[in-house]
Amino acid sequence: MVSKCGLRDLPRNSVEKIAASFRDPSGFVFRRGGILYRQVNQVFSDNYRLLIDSGLHADLTERGALIQHEEVQAPPAEKARAFKVIRPRELAFISYPYEWCFSQLQDAALLTLDIQETALRRGMSLKDATAFNIQFENGRPIHIDTLSFEAADSGPPWLAYRQFCQHFLAPLALMAWRDPRLGRMLALHLDGIPLDLCCQLLPHRAFWHFHRWIHLWLHNVGQKRIRHSKALRAPASLQQRLALVDSLRSAVTSLQHRRVSSHWSQYESARPSYLAEARLSKESIVSEMIASAPNGLLWDLGCNTGVFSRIAASHRAQAVAIDYDHDCIETLYRQIRKEPNTSILPLIIDTTNPSSALGWAGTERMSLRERGPAATVLALAIVHHWAFGNNLPLPDICRFLASCTDHLIIEFVPKHDPMSQLLLASRQDIFPDYSPHHFEQAMLEHFELCRSVALPGSERVLYHFRLRRGSQPATVTRQE
Repeated sequence: MVSKCGLRDLPRNSVEKIAASFRDPSGFVFRRGGILYRQVNQVFSDNYRLLIDSGLHADLTERGALIQHEEVQAPPAEKARAFKVIRPRELAFISYPYEWCFSQLQDAALLTLDIQETALRRGMSLKDATAFNIQFENGRPIHIDTLSFEAADSGPPWLAYRQFCQHFLAPLALMAWRDPRLGRMLALHLDGIPLDLCCQLLPHRAFWHFHRWIHLWLHNVGQKRIRHSKALRAPASLQQRLALVDSLRSAVTSLQHRRVSSHWSQYESARPSYLAEARLSKESIVSEMIASAPNGLLWDLGCNTGVFSRIAASHRAQAVAIDYDHDCIETLYRQIRKEPNTSILPLIIDTTNPSSALGWAGTERMSLRERGPAATVLALAIVHHWAFGNNLPLPDICRFLASCTDHLIIEFVPKHDPMSQLLLASRQDIFPDYSPHHFEQAMLEHFELCRSVALPGSERVLYHFRLRRGSQPATVTRQE
């Protein structure tokens, strides 16, 4: 992993190996004194030299396709196996494929194929094609594993072919032909969605495209019938390898985002008029609160289509825009990828069931909270959803938020607000403790108040809290 998130304070000379990189014999990622390094092992020395000497590394990094690194003289974590130590540039936040929208996964697939084509033309090949080697920065995908390249031999067209199909093509086909929420299946299948399962779930018409038929249906049949056949190891020419890349690219680009009718993706344009009147005031107040909070990573929980994530980004904050609605994140991502530079990372995460720690021993993929804490968290117009829609008590909500951040900008929506009444319309009101007083008292158990402002034209209140460092009592004095 190359990320500043989840960073713990470590003694200056202590070494912490990053669990996500333990599978690769070529090397691994570790921290010493909080600084991220990657050890290149002796077994990878020839391939590393070829990566540099062939010009492939320079080509890919100049294009922004591969993470940059510098060779350093830092001591290795395991001296007996070490060839070199490099220091990769760190990213602000690590995300995972099961948190991406359709277009993010599609762009990640196309980048992987572009890198493979470039590598082939320089005598190398990607030895793996896992989606976990891709991250997003400035609205674009970037490959983060420097040790994924090896010399192209005289063997089969691409050893990582099945892995690419399971990590990219299979989930994209399911998202396009069935439902975009099926991308979450990647959290259950960390090695990629099995092709036999994918083929069972897809409709027959999904295979009418020639290249999809080859790489999904025929590939699945071939796995069953000739798994141990010498045909799978038959040598391939450069032209055949490039043809495979082109065929996979055609299969990926033939898939289109399947739009599912979403109430929340239309929310910003369909809000009640009293909220429309307060919108400019709310944006101004939130902007002031963000400006007064420390600069750094910001999480926008329940971001919708990213209005306030954009405000955060205007203050040079790296904003992770989080929402469980696929269409909201798809819309936001398609907007920001058109922009020359953006510090917004849109992710599909259900805040009531956030991404958990996964993989071997529960350490390969970090939970959302392990990737924090964030410098600031925005929780605007979401508390009433947690309380009324998910039966979450206010003290539990406050405790969760206190574990995520030092600075919290939060909006309280009272029970008689029209949006709260919509949530309560089809259920019994069993929330006697949902009130401004109980909310404030629950918050002050963990935070101290920096500022509170009543929104003009409504009875909603915006608060800026800072995590408490002591146990002294506090009171709320609201600014009008």
